[in-house]
Amino acid sequence: MLLLVGVILSIASPVFLTSTNLLNVGLATSVVALLAIGQTYVIILAEIDLSVGAALGFSSVVTALVLRDHGLLPALAAGLGVGAAVGLVNGLLITRTRMPSFIATLAMMSILSGMTLQLADGNPIGVGDYGFQGIGQDYLAGIPVPVWLMLAGYALFGVLLARTGFGRFVYATGDNLEAARLSGIRTRRVKVLAFVISGLLAALGGFILTARLSTAEPTAGTGLELESIAAVIIGGTSLAGGRGKLLGTLVGALVLGVIDNGMNLLDVSPFLQSVVKGVVILLAVFLDRNVDALRSMVAWRRAPLPSESPAPDALPVSSPVPASRHTP
Repeated sequence: MLLLVGVILSIASPVFLTSTNLLNVGLATSVVALLAIGQTYVIILAEIDLSVGAALGFSSVVTALVLRDHGLLPALAAGLGVGAAVGLVNGLLITRTRMPSFIATLAMMSILSGMTLQLADGNPIGVGDYGFQGIGQDYLAGIPVPVWLMLAGYALFGVLLARTGFGRFVYATGDNLEAARLSGIRTRRVKVLAFVISGLLAALGGFILTARLSTAEPTAGTGLELESIAAVIIGGTSLAGGRGKLLGTLVGALVLGVIDNGMNLLDVSPFLQSVVKGVVILLAVFLDRNVDALRSMVAWRRAPLPSESPAPDALPVSSPVPASRHTP
């Protein structure tokens, strides 16, 4: 899908394949892509996290307030601590009280949104620290720092998911919770850690967004939870749990970013952009839900028809019937 969209846009707009535009795509995608890492862990566990956008906004405001009074390092620590705390509370609500993750994180989203507006008095908070601004505005080897952070996040958490025991526990828990528990996996701890990872990455996304804008917006994360879920689903992670890869999630985030960028280059109405994104999400979910049926259809078409007779040398050789010694 990514290659197809890229080919179409490169034909439709000569600007699309320029290095400047491609770097802009990476820069614009970085925040959603980071949120989608944590969302991938959660969805592989057959859960969902609707609070990542609100967690991003809350950690951004906390970071800006601490940065103004105490400096860069305490501000970064405070932002990451807030993100981890939000994820911890989400995980405990889901594992200890057995709340559905949809309800628990939806309630957390509402709580964090209100707390963020109250903390900031409903107003943006300016950020004037040049060291912090560099997180979102500097370049390293000609590539924006947010893109490097995005790639580092996918490398680190991709290895954690694919090459470690914790990653295997995540897949096992998402595939069959009871079987994983009976085999000795501490499924509650696995789920709590996955939500903590999601909260930490929401805080990191908040750093990037705040540094790029030089402002902490109380409503900065609104709608990003849906974007991150869409990236995960487009990337092939199953909503039923137990299946998915971070490489697919990165491709899904890039698909959304490329579509946004291409439609802006082609001057498509913002309202139609939402329609196109919705169609892409529906297509991805349809393929995910019907992949077994589609495979069986392909296999059925390839199978020989019942009316076809087998090859002569494949016919079974019947043994001769011995003649009866007695007349009936």
